Amino acid sequence: WLLSVLKTRVCMMKGCRNVEGGGFLKIVSYEGAYRDQVIALVLSIQNDEAGVGLTLDDQPDLLEIDVHYRVNGGGFWLALDDEGRVVGTLGLQVRENACGVMKKFFVAKAFRGREYGISARLFDCLMNCAARNNLASIVLDTPAVATRSHVFYRKKGFLEVSRDMLPIEYAFADRNSLLFMKSL
Repeated sequence: WLLSVLKTRVCMMKGCRNVEGGGFLKIVSYEGAYRDQVIALVLSIQNDEAGVGLTLDDQPDLLEIDVHYRVNGGGFWLALDDEGRVVGTLGLQVRENACGVMKKFFVAKAFRGREYGISARLFDCLMNCAARNNLASIVLDTPAVATRSHVFYRKKGFLEVSRDMLPIEYAFADRNSLLFMKSL
């Protein structure tokens, strides 16, 4: 009993959140020690769940998170379960024209939903970073089949746009993708 109470207090001090069904979730900035878990989670959701057929070669940013996300003031955040496993990811690249690119927004199936709040907490990290960088807009691409994601983006103020409406040149592995943009 005492160990459980101590674990709860330490975790709460570190920014963890108790979730329904027991356990804790914590949002942290990316560290290289999590690279393999990040890659496994992203590829699993992209290919096993969504069937979009992307490989690691299609996404070199996964091999060098710091270079592709943090170098210009962006960030990459992870949701960790109470055993330190990566159960969510989200990245922000800061680009020209005060534009950010939101990428790699994934949450493991078992941790999706309002009761966990992972998507909202990761998105809050991204929005805080966008504010620190004085971004005017955020863009993203998402597979057309990811309809649950589209609902989340629209609730957060993103609008579906055409490629010619983007404020930047933006290359991505197009797998029947939709583009969204949020003005800040």
